[in-house]
Amino acid sequence: MMKIGIIGGSGLEDPDILKDVQELQIDTPYGKPSSSLKVGKINEIPVVLLSRHGRKHEIPPTQVNYRANLHVLKQQNCTHILATTACGSLRAQIGRGDFVILDQFIDFTRHRHTSFHEKFQPGDAKHTPMAMPFDEKLRQVLVESCNELGKKYHEKGTVITIEGPRFSTKAESHMFRSWGADVINMSVAPEVTLANEVGIPYAAIAMSTDYDCWKDDEEPVTWEQILTIFKQNASNVKEILIKTIEKLSRYEIKHQTVTENSSLQDYQKSKQEDINFIKNKIRTVPNWPKPGIMFRDITTLLKDAEGFQRVLKVLEQRYKDKNIDLIAGIESRGFILASALATRLNKGLVLIRKPNKLPAETMREEYELEYGKDAVEVHKDAIMPGQKILLLDDLIATGGTCQAAGNLIEKLGGKVVECGFIVELPELKGRSKIRWPIFKIVDFEGE
Repeated sequence: MMKIGIIGGSGLEDPDILKDVQELQIDTPYGKPSSSLKVGKINEIPVVLLSRHGRKHEIPPTQVNYRANLHVLKQQNCTHILATTACGSLRAQIGRGDFVILDQFIDFTRHRHTSFHEKFQPGDAKHTPMAMPFDEKLRQVLVESCNELGKKYHEKGTVITIEGPRFSTKAESHMFRSWGADVINMSVAPEVTLANEVGIPYAAIAMSTDYDCWKDDEEPVTWEQILTIFKQNASNVKEILIKTIEKLSRYEIKHQTVTENSSLQDYQKSKQEDINFIKNKIRTVPNWPKPGIMFRDITTLLKDAEGFQRVLKVLEQRYKDKNIDLIAGIESRGFILASALATRLNKGLVLIRKPNKLPAETMREEYELEYGKDAVEVHKDAIMPGQKILLLDDLIATGGTCQAAGNLIEKLGGKVVECGFIVELPELKGRSKIRWPIFKIVDFEGE
């Protein structure tokens, strides 16, 4: 499902463009984001609005917590990011009020966290390609929106991001022009870099408010000048954002595919005999662990060599072509599936355990049970930001454990690709709690 994150720049801290607005205060492993989140809809597409410099522009450029901002949008399952920013023009043809759909950047900052990766796992270095940092499809939709609305825009532009909060010297401004920069600002880097690291398509629309200080027939830039131009054109920025999301929503409807159940339907047509074989190997134990419970026991399936192999064959066929970095297993029977499949697919294994069973520093997620609470934990260094995780367990019942495990993965910056199970108990409606795609092999409904 498409979900758009909007990172608002100067003059656009609180645009009145959302319907059904809710405000969320969320913390991250990297600290607090720049602002609370405004969550609502534009043209029925879910949107999350974040103010880059705070609601009252109280955060200087260097002090913006870019990692927390990108992490929280990832945590909110944003599929795309549209960023707005003020910029200074380094080219005579880019006038005040013109829009530039950025396609390249030069990072001239020195004091910012430019990556989520503070260390690498041995033999697993992570280097993010950055040749084309701005998503081309998003850029083209922004270009089309500007064109249809009759706004003055430039289809491409290289932005150089400086540390700030001071403006450039004349010498620096001329140097930036000689480097090929078209506009200058204080915020696009490392924002775009981090978006690429976590795998969210990112595009930025920059509004030119001044000519920096290279142009001798213009007064050097002032903050008041920037605010004046940006506020005068804030309505234009809103129009472009709304039009862009409108166009994206039509694209989403046209190309939307339903994946949650189609995989099982296709599988059932060609592999019904595997399903029947696997299901027949699962033992039902009445009144355990308490009266009224029909416990589905997979130990009889696991001890049957053919049954276990059929389970692994189904999972391997399902996931061999998916883009997965790690497989996570939930204690305890999930460990069996995850470790066996990780060996077949040549992937690493992550263990999500009950409390106080992991030796190093952990992160914990609690969840509600029918009576009281429980929790799961994972090592803080088990998952790196941007890694794609397959989450496996033997059975989905009420869904609380799976949801808590998925939340842990996202808090560490990972992306849950899918949740896979041998058994689903549909009558317990656990699926309704899970925010990610689900795959199951068999179910026991009304039995």
